Amino acid sequence: QVQLVESGGGSVQAGGSLRLSCAASGRTVSSYTMAWFRQAPGKEREFVAAIGWSGRNTRYADSLKSRFTISRDNAKNTVYLQMNNLKPDDTAVYYCAVRQGMSTILNEYDYWGQGTQVTVSS
Repeated sequence: QVQLVESGGGSVQAGGSLRLSCAASGRTVSSYTMAWFRQAPGKEREFVAAIGWSGRNTRYADSLKSRFTISRDNAKNTVYLQMNNLKPDDTAVYYCAVRQGMSTILNEYDYWGQGTQVTVSS
């Protein structure tokens, strides 16, 4: 079993930045793909970004890749999401997830965190 705990969410004005963290425990995830998804009110959960075990293989939602950066620290069993130039449309609960192998598909992820709220005001 893998437990995931997200942190770093909060409220920010449009144009601001936030850095989300997700710490894994219960099992080392250094060989796993780690990813971020988000769910806005009234919408389905959607893919944000994913990073392979080495950190060299990354995937992003096309609409976000110019503003968001995913990274990981395998020594800390942690994945990060740096979000810059935030917009009100980025308001959502952000979830961390892990699986073996790269994927952008929500249903292919095995373990999920509880989420952290990000609110962007105009």
